[in-house]
Amino acid sequence: MSQFVSEIRQTIGRDARHGPLPPLLVSMTLVTGLVDAFSYLVLGHVFVANMTGNVVLLGFALVGTPGFSIAASVAAVIAFAVGAFVGGRIGSRFAGNRGELFSIASSIQAVFLVSGLILAALSGTPVTNGVRYSVIVVLAIAMGIQNAAVRKLAVPDLTTTVLTMTITGVAADSRAAGGEGAKAGRRLIAVGAMLVGAVIGATLVLHASIVIPLAIALVVTVVTAATTGTLARSGAGWLRVM
Repeated sequence: MSQFVSEIRQTIGRDARHGPLPPLLVSMTLVTGLVDAFSYLVLGHVFVANMTGNVVLLGFALVGTPGFSIAASVAAVIAFAVGAFVGGRIGSRFAGNRGELFSIASSIQAVFLVSGLILAALSGTPVTNGVRYSVIVVLAIAMGIQNAAVRKLAVPDLTTTVLTMTITGVAADSRAAGGEGAKAGRRLIAVGAMLVGAVIGATLVLHASIVIPLAIALVVTVVTAATTGTLARSGAGWLRVM
């Protein structure tokens, strides 16, 4: 129990090796839940962040399952890959300073989130078909940038999107399973953050305004960009650890 509590403290506080990155990455995991709740419920059964799920949805669409779109899933996958390419270039360019890397990637991501927010707001409810694909593309690019940047940051168990291996690790790495320790505290916080984001996003889409989840995601992303941009000039050791 003491190890579990210690892992939680290191994740939501400052980590000796990774500084403030763990809590910031938890907040970006919340963003993933918000954005995917919006995309799945508003844009027609398509994910713009979770590409594993999106490939499965593409399989459903390929056999003609009602409610799923081949074009929407393919557009999301391609746009996500474009965003990941951009994020990869940012990661290579600013590999020597993780704060600067995260700040620049989040700032560019925020631009695409703003675009998606504006398009959704102008379209109204339901989102028109032409606008729908534009929103899918800009949001998928945004989330591709986030994922590539987070991959470059290399903070263990905080990918902000992929939770399959995170959940696997909780069970498979546990001492009961013969492992060295599951790091359950950090991993379960990541799972909880995405779940909370999805719950909030779905609730707002169904009972308030479809654009509010994107607005919250934008605010969190901007705060992350500003925070890491400020800390990037501190010269702290966590900035250089890769």
